[in-house]
Amino acid sequence: MKKLSNADRFQIEAAEGWLMLGNPVEANEEMEKITAGGKQHPAALSMRWQVYAAAEWWEAAWIVSKVLCEVLPESPEAWICQANTVRKYKGVQEALDILQGAKKGFSGHPVILYNMACYAAQVAKFDEAGRWLTEAFRAEDGIALKVAAVYDPDLKPLWEKVGDAKLFELNSEMAAKGDS
Repeated sequence: MKKLSNADRFQIEAAEGWLMLGNPVEANEEMEKITAGGKQHPAALSMRWQVYAAAEWWEAAWIVSKVLCEVLPESPEAWICQANTVRKYKGVQEALDILQGAKKGFSGHPVILYNMACYAAQVAKFDEAGRWLTEAFRAEDGIALKVAAVYDPDLKPLWEKVGDAKLFELNSEMAAKGDS
């Protein structure tokens, strides 16, 4: 992969700054200044996706996410970007389908498993959601996903189905086994 020029790196950093300020339109203007050779660099593609997602330009974000997956097929983050985009652009079941396909290459990746649990909960596949959430908890080093699961609105249908206490049962079972 060809290295980014300092000028292109500066444009990406400027776009990131505009995103932090909540202005995706200005961030996009900064991204437009990147050289033709720099536009296909993974860092530029990733920032372009972030800009489009922040602006809720889902069709454009979908196109960039597909390119990211082609350029970085070994990156779970690229597949998560694509799934998040497809969720907004085409629907939750389609996003779940993408991650189910990607899971084969990233077995045991906690964030992919967690997202699969969220999407499954959203389409009322509660057994799958519970199984993937448990796998995500077991695969994770730390507790960030466990904390997120308590507050994540995507998992609310699962907690309504099985009861809020089930999350704590899962955590207690894993702690007893030494998995948490």
